[in-house]
Amino acid sequence: MTTASAEEFETHRPRLFGLAYRMLGSAEEAEDTVQDAYLRFSDIDRDRIEHPAAWLAKVVTNLCLTRLTSARARREQYVGPWLPEPVITSDGTLGPLESAEQRDAVSLAMLVLLERLTPTERAVYVLREAFAYGHREIAEALELTEANCRQLYRRAVRRVEEREARFESTPERQEELVRSFLMAARDGDLGGLEKLLAADVVWFSDGGGKVRAALRPIEGREKVFRFLAGASRTFLTGVDFTVVESNGSTAVAAWAGDELLSVVAFELRDGLITQAWAVVNPEKLAFVRRQLARVA
Repeated sequence: MTTASAEEFETHRPRLFGLAYRMLGSAEEAEDTVQDAYLRFSDIDRDRIEHPAAWLAKVVTNLCLTRLTSARARREQYVGPWLPEPVITSDGTLGPLESAEQRDAVSLAMLVLLERLTPTERAVYVLREAFAYGHREIAEALELTEANCRQLYRRAVRRVEEREARFESTPERQEELVRSFLMAARDGDLGGLEKLLAADVVWFSDGGGKVRAALRPIEGREKVFRFLAGASRTFLTGVDFTVVESNGSTAVAAWAGDELLSVVAFELRDGLITQAWAVVNPEKLAFVRRQLARVA
């Protein structure tokens, strides 16, 4: 590949990473996918590519479809709840997140919901919603008919829109609530902690069998409270916390020295925590650890 071609590819890399991450829910696999696309771009005769952006998006999308097909089998055997890999978004890694809709589109809640879709439905939905592709462009990328793409999109939207809208609070209010949760947990203020939990709160922990974590979602204020009370007594000694922006919203990173132990993201409603996603699988923290090391 010529220097000019390599430089051209780099102008597309952030967008391609964003596409692959939304498709896969894995930052590490997204990086690998984009690198595979780079290798294909470097090997092909550039005269055969009329529109590099469209060509690369098609390549990345189809590489992701291949990965998703094999990933489904692996995730069915996954130990405990499977959660997407968190990504720090305050550095623009997933593009500008200037509206509630943009933040919601990259939230862990949305990425978990996209797991309900078939790989092709997910591709159609992501290309349409996140990248504003027309149905004709999507059909060309996936080598489907335009009518089929429209049908897949409608089906995906029905499944995704079952979820209530989030981000009723402003980003400032979100951060205030998360900091209140963090302070209560750090100080052992169990009464204050309980007051921040919604009656129907659900806590998800993803350890992947690598570290100790709840193997099923913990549902209800009383059960989540007991879980957090036990964790505060057993695991929080010597742990430091930092507030970060992960997947478009305020999250908490837990550290033991230089070791990143977890990233916990929250969904909030009416000033209370309704869902929490705690990623503690070390393999899923590698990308975000590198991101945080760069800004340390």
